[in-house]
Order: sequence, then structure tokens, then C-alpha cells
Amino acid sequence: MALALMTYAGLYAGINREETMGQRMVRTLAGGALALGASVLLGGCGALGGGTGEVCTDTKAAFQQYITQVRSLPAAEPAQWQQATEQLAGRLDGLAKETGDDDLKKALKAEATKLHAAAPAVGTGDVAQLDSVMKDTPASIGKAC
Repeated sequence: MALALMTYAGLYAGINREETMGQRMVRTLAGGALALGASVLLGGCGALGGGTGEVCTDTKAAFQQYITQVRSLPAAEPAQWQQATEQLAGRLDGLAKETGDDDLKKALKAEATKLHAAAPAVGTGDVAQLDSVMKDTPASIGKAC
């Protein structure tokens, strides 16, 4: 929880004062979803076994990279957010192909599909679907890992 609060505070503090209220809202909503989702997901990928360890570790790293990337993107450039979201979805697709664990494969494919579906809306500045995906992802992938 502390990681989520620190990450959220960092996102909020980094908002450019010249952003419009709508842009600030997009960044805040997405940032909050990412911080909450990441803190739970990263905690869920701690204890690994059964040959899934490397894929779970790579999944954790993919989400960390996504969060770092999105935090650096301007809220006024939703197309860049869309691109980052598509890249994460593609990475999860790739990780699903690497694992021999059926449950993990299914979880990664499902989350990749949800991210692919959310990306176009993110590209228009609508983060509602991304928020939903990021809230559900930790439970799904964390359970499989």
C-alpha cells in the first residue's frame, strides 16, 4: 500500500501546472489505476515456482516498465499512452507463448486481450477501461504466478 501511495503521490506531484483540468483528470485516473494495480501485481509475483518463475518475473518487469513509461508521458498526448498500452499487451502475448503453465498462459492472454481492447479508448483520453483492466490484472496474474 505504501508503494501505491508513493507512486500515486509521485504522479500527482509531476503534473504540469499548465495542463487543463481534463488532462489532469486523465493522468490522475490512469496514474491511480496503475499505482494500485502495480502494487498488488508486483506483490503477487513474489513467490514463484513450477517453471513459471521466469515468466512471472518478466511479467512483473513488463508492468514496471509500462508504469515508468506512462509516468513520463504527457497527459496531452493520449496517442503515446495508447502506444504504450499496446506494447504492454504485445509483451504479455509474447510471455504467454513462453510459459508451459496453462493457467499462467490463459491469464496472460486474457490480460493482453483486455489491454488491446482498452488501448483505442486510451488513445482518445478515456482511461475508464484501462482503469478496470489494471484493477483486475493483479488478481488474475498474481493467482497464476
